[in-house]
Amino acid sequence: MDALTIADEGRHLLIYDGACGLCDSLVRFILPRDTRAIFHFASLQSNLGRSVVRRFGQVPDRLDTFFVVQDYRSGSPLLLSQARAALCVAKVLGGPWSVTAVFGVLPDAILNAAYNLVARHRYRLFGGSESCVRPSAEYQRRFVDR
Repeated sequence: MDALTIADEGRHLLIYDGACGLCDSLVRFILPRDTRAIFHFASLQSNLGRSVVRRFGQVPDRLDTFFVVQDYRSGSPLLLSQARAALCVAKVLGGPWSVTAVFGVLPDAILNAAYNLVARHRYRLFGGSESCVRPSAEYQRRFVDR
C-alpha cells in the first residue's frame, strides 16, 4: 500500500438498510471496486449506525435512504444522504462511475425526487432480506458494526 492508500483507508462510513436488497446489492457492488478500502460499512439497524445517524439529527428508523459520513473518524465529519450520498460513492469509485458527477450541478430537490422514486419501489424491485450482508473474510474488517 502506498501512503495515499493508507491515509484514505476507512475514510468514509456508508450506512445502509441491512434488510434491503438494493442496499445489499450496492454494498456488494462497492466492495470489490473500492480497491483503496475508502469505505467502511454499518447497517442502519446496528447500534453504531443508529447512533451515528442520530448524532446528525436524522431519524434512524427512516429506512428509505442510505448515508455516507465523509471523514467519519475526523473532528469534522459531514453527513450526506440520498442522491448526494450516491454521487459521493460514484465519485470515490472513480472510473466510469465518475461520469455521474455531472448530476451534481442539479439541485437536491430534483436529485432526491429521482432517488425517492427508486426508494419507494426498492423492495418490490430488488427484494429484501431478514439480515444484513454477510461479508466474505477479505471484507470483514470494513464492516465496523460487527
